[in-house]
Amino acid sequence: MERLSIELTNPLAKNLLNDLETLNLIKIVSDDVDERFLKTLAKLKTKKNDISVEEIIKEVDVVRQKRYNENNI
Repeated sequence: MERLSIELTNPLAKNLLNDLETLNLIKIVSDDVDERFLKTLAKLKTKKNDISVEEIIKEVDVVRQKRYNENNI
């Protein structure tokens, strides 16, 4: 099995991907860890939301664990 990361530039592409999944040709997998990490980074960029060092460390640990698991499958 090959895993790809795709960035959609047109909303219609998601419909095509959903159709392919319905035909059991592909499986769409949500990458929640990366999304959470990106949200955390977005918080850091805004001065309105204060984020603690503990939250940063926790998120980094989650991402590191995911990458470790992917590399040791």
